[in-house]
Amino acid sequence: MKKAYEKIDFRPPKAVREAAKRGLELRKKFKRGGLSSRTAGKLGIGSGIVRAANLAKGSNMAPRTVKRMKNYFTRHQKDKRPGWGNPKSPTNGYIAWLLWGGDPGYRWAKKIVKQMDTADKKAKR
Repeated sequence: MKKAYEKIDFRPPKAVREAAKRGLELRKKFKRGGLSSRTAGKLGIGSGIVRAANLAKGSNMAPRTVKRMKNYFTRHQKDKRPGWGNPKSPTNGYIAWLLWGGDPGYRWAKKIVKQMDTADKKAKR
C-alpha cells in the first residue's frame, strides 16, 4: 500500500459489514443475485460474492478494491427502482447491491476514494 494511504482506515464500518451479510443471506435464500467468482472472472469483473465475504469479515480492503466498489455503485445506480428491495422477492440487482455493501458501502467507498485522492495530491507536492 502507498505510504500516502497509511492514515486511511480501509476496514469497512459495521453498517457495510451488515449490508454484505444481508446480501449473502438473501442470495442463499433466493438462490440468485451476485456473480460467482468463476462467472465474474470470465467477464473480467469483480465478484459480488467474494466482495461480500471480505466485507462481512471486516477485512482491510485494498485501495484498488475500494475504487472498484465506488465504480460498481456508480454504474449500478440505474438498478435502483421502486420495489427492488421487496422482502418477498428482491431483485438480483438489490441482492448484488447489498453484496457490495449496500448504500453504506457506497457512502464509505466514496469517502475513502476522496481521502485517497487527497492523499495522492499531497504526496505530489
